[in-house]
Amino acid sequence: MSHRHTPPGQHEHDFEAAHGLPEALPAGERLLWQGAPDWRALAWHVFHVREVLVYFALLLGWRALDVGLAGGGPGQALLALLWLTPLAALALGLLGVLAWLSARTAVYTVTTRRTVMRVGIVLSVTFNLPHRQVDGVALRPRANGRGDLALQLAPGERIGWLHLWPHARPWRVRRPEPALRCIPDAARVGALLSQALAERPLAPLAAAPAAVARPAARPDTALA
Repeated sequence: MSHRHTPPGQHEHDFEAAHGLPEALPAGERLLWQGAPDWRALAWHVFHVREVLVYFALLLGWRALDVGLAGGGPGQALLALLWLTPLAALALGLLGVLAWLSARTAVYTVTTRRTVMRVGIVLSVTFNLPHRQVDGVALRPRANGRGDLALQLAPGERIGWLHLWPHARPWRVRRPEPALRCIPDAARVGALLSQALAERPLAPLAAAPAAVARPAARPDTALA
């Protein structure tokens, strides 16, 4: 496995031989699927907008109740909330922007021989994951057909969790697993990837860069 950074002084993605791919696919290798995360699902499930929203709602409610218990009227309660409301809007807005940028700059590619992840908001990095170095794939379904596909890397293969995040399986820090996060039609893509793993060749790829990881447990579903 290997990874590749955008060369200094070069425009983002100028080096790509094809969209999302640092090199042209060799003869005999076919593109099976290419896509990106859904930014709304990414904001909800990865950047935890829902939890932050609940936190600020509770904080605002507590502040209003505190003013009421102290004898303040509705006007005073509203005034007490004024400084908190912009802070909540700013925090939620920043998380939404981060989710949008993460989704917009990510391209996931699945071929008959590898999975390629081009990710990174400021610094673009391409992880090339040959399927011969992947033990399996786990599906975590989400609402509306979206879901996460985590690649379980073979023993000895490893990519730093911080290099992958947010494109990593949650809570797998010691043995990070690259993950296609919040992709649409996840079950179909998982079936394609599972089939590609089942038919993967054992010989090394002619040319490639890559990364590493592993596991599969509830609530995720092992596909291969």
